[in-house]
Amino acid sequence: MTLHMTDLEREVADDEGFRAHLYKCTAGAWSIGYGTNVQDGITREEALLLMRHRLGKVVAALESRVPFWAKLTDERRRVLANMGYQLGVGGLMGFKRMLAALERGDYEAAAREMLDSKWAKRDTPGRAGRLAERMRRG
Repeated sequence: MTLHMTDLEREVADDEGFRAHLYKCTAGAWSIGYGTNVQDGITREEALLLMRHRLGKVVAALESRVPFWAKLTDERRRVLANMGYQLGVGGLMGFKRMLAALERGDYEAAAREMLDSKWAKRDTPGRAGRLAERMRRG
């Protein structure tokens, strides 16, 4: 995908250079991307832009990797996208028994498989419980 950039954006991008990972700039501040100082945090609006962008990537990946995606309800697609955002799409794809249950339309079994995981038992049990209930209800 080609991003449209204004002349100013292109100039600043060229001058700053791109770095995908945190680094210390010449002034010693933690930065990322095209010289974005993140040492003092980011605004809620910046965080929302990042989340929206990454959710879009998660949904696009799930649309291509989950063959029955279009057959799921919006609610169940949101559950998978939520999990994919937290765990990464690769991590979500590791829930093979849950995905198999979803493919055959057994939403109760899918919810049980979600709860039978380290993610649900130790990592984020509250979130997992809420998502499993939404998977059941559809």
